[in-house]
Amino acid sequence: MRRIIRYFILTLIAIIFIGTLVFLYKKSRPRLVIYETTSPFVTNLIKKTVATGYIVPRKEIEIKPQISGIIEKIYIEPGQTIHTGDLIAKVRIIPNMVELNEAESRLNKAKINLEDARTVYDRQKKVYEQGVIPLADFQQFKVNYENAEEDVEAADNNLQIVRDGVNKKIGETTNTLIRSTINGMVLNVPVEEGNSVIETNNYNEGTTIASVADMGEMMFKGLIDETEVGKLKIGMKIILTMGAIEKNKFEADLEYVSPKGNTDNGSIQFVIKAKIHQKKDMFIRSGYSANADIVLDRRDSVLAIGENQLQFQGDSTYVELETKPQNFEERFVKTGLSDGVNIEILSGLTKKDKVKVIK
Repeated sequence: MRRIIRYFILTLIAIIFIGTLVFLYKKSRPRLVIYETTSPFVTNLIKKTVATGYIVPRKEIEIKPQISGIIEKIYIEPGQTIHTGDLIAKVRIIPNMVELNEAESRLNKAKINLEDARTVYDRQKKVYEQGVIPLADFQQFKVNYENAEEDVEAADNNLQIVRDGVNKKIGETTNTLIRSTINGMVLNVPVEEGNSVIETNNYNEGTTIASVADMGEMMFKGLIDETEVGKLKIGMKIILTMGAIEKNKFEADLEYVSPKGNTDNGSIQFVIKAKIHQKKDMFIRSGYSANADIVLDRRDSVLAIGENQLQFQGDSTYVELETKPQNFEERFVKTGLSDGVNIEILSGLTKKDKVKVIK
């Protein structure tokens, strides 16, 4: 019995030993590596740089009052299309008490002068009709009377303007009625009825009652880094992608590059502007964020390969070309334009060639 157990243990040890040797042998053998290959292809290559910015109307103005007061009525709302001369709001005047008092005093004085001039005129008229004084003398009294009447009317009009912002003569041309100065769409109405507004003058920009813009001509306004601005030229083509409508791309033409840079987050940025080619069936809203791909150069229908398949030897560029299944040799190539992913092959390869994939 003991002999059987001994034989069993020895056999088990032998099996384990032989298995270990077989495992180590297989592990030491070199693995057969199968390399993937790819072929050159025909494509369009676009070398571009990117600018970030937003969409704005080319013509946008802020409507501001010419007189201070309280917003009594607002006649428009954002999104509404209006025309030049359309009524936007009405302002109710809050008169300055000093000016109001002076205007009332001026009217009272004018009435006193008028009463005195009328008395003198009536007296001299009787004397003239009796033939006591000549016409030339009487004419002067008549002129004084008429001037006194004019002064009363002027003082009364001035009081109405100070108190109400309007008088009977000027009617609809009153500064209390705020009207649009352009055709366009109302983008914003930052005030409400009851708000106080300040007139535009040499010392104050005034309160904006509404922003109106021509939405028929939109433009891209953005920033580009100083490392890229030297590559730009007026007229370059731009491809715009807007955050709100990513599925649609818009073409634009570069029309402005700022001659002066500004510091933004520690780097120098230059303002650029581009005219957008709008689509008839697509409404673009003001303020959309957008990325501008500025086309620096392009090649259409050229032979290309993935730039990561290239290898370098000094100043030369080569790929590993498959001559037989899984046998490769170096093939030097001449390259052209790169878009950062693919690169143009000017010579050295054809569409039928197979190149080792470098991972």
